[in-house]
Amino acid sequence: MPPDILDLTDQISLTPLQVAGIPLALIGAILLSLGAQFQHRGVARMEETHGSEASTGLNFSQIKALLARPSWVIGTAFLGLAIVFQLSSLAIAPIMVVQPLGAVALVMTAIMNSRIAKVRLDAISIRAIVMCVVGVGVFVGIAAMFAKSTVVTQRELSLVLIILAVVLTAWIVLFLIFRKNASPIFYILGAGMLFGFVATLAKVVIDRVKTIVISGSGFESTDFLTILCIVGLIVASLLGSYFVQTAYASGPPDLVVAGLTVVDPLVAVTVGILVLGEAADAPLWAVIAFVITGAIAIFGVFSLSKHHPQIKS
Repeated sequence: MPPDILDLTDQISLTPLQVAGIPLALIGAILLSLGAQFQHRGVARMEETHGSEASTGLNFSQIKALLARPSWVIGTAFLGLAIVFQLSSLAIAPIMVVQPLGAVALVMTAIMNSRIAKVRLDAISIRAIVMCVVGVGVFVGIAAMFAKSTVVTQRELSLVLIILAVVLTAWIVLFLIFRKNASPIFYILGAGMLFGFVATLAKVVIDRVKTIVISGSGFESTDFLTILCIVGLIVASLLGSYFVQTAYASGPPDLVVAGLTVVDPLVAVTVGILVLGEAADAPLWAVIAFVITGAIAIFGVFSLSKHHPQIKS
């Protein structure tokens, strides 16, 4: 093997087992794309019979109607499988490597939605999608060089839970205030942030369970925080899912997926870097690159939300 390739290989901090988390995350991304398309179709059909006010927040009768839509149920099943693969990847690889790979779902969803809806994406929308994917792709490439799984302390876990409590409270208040005039990007950002914490908490819980199984130590009194993590994970998942379904009622599926596959991993990775110390060994240039590529991806989401040809005016 040429020396330059050997040097590049030496730079990658992932173990072979952790590398296996990458294809698992990619399979999850494909399932996410399929799930988003089917769920969006289910929400659209539901609106035809139960009113179009779902864009201001789904009510109980609309949620009940969704449960009776075969397309929405199929989409939910796909998303369930996507979560299984995502959790499997998180169980063996650092969150900042596998979580951003969901951007693959954005490309798939954009192509499928364009053909199904027979709406051709314009140049601005395509450029926005490219910015999302390239920004996240470069981010992952750099993360693979320096990311490492860490043992989460009680202090770090408490900090994550406090931040989540603040975020949950903030989005609930914002929803109650702005729900009647909220744009699709409002729900997409909310869902993305909440699911970013879901991924982080899932990683923490998985690592804790692995520690208990390997050490055979059993449940300890300090694991009360782990229980709170599970509760926080469930609450964030429910509110995030509600935001996603509402976003489907006011925006195209590829825009929703753009928010989930860009905002979600950037939030999770930010927590991983700042709180969990997954990039503690990264040099300054890598940190700067994280900021720049993350900003490019986020700008792509906002650009897509502004210029997508299917956005309701």
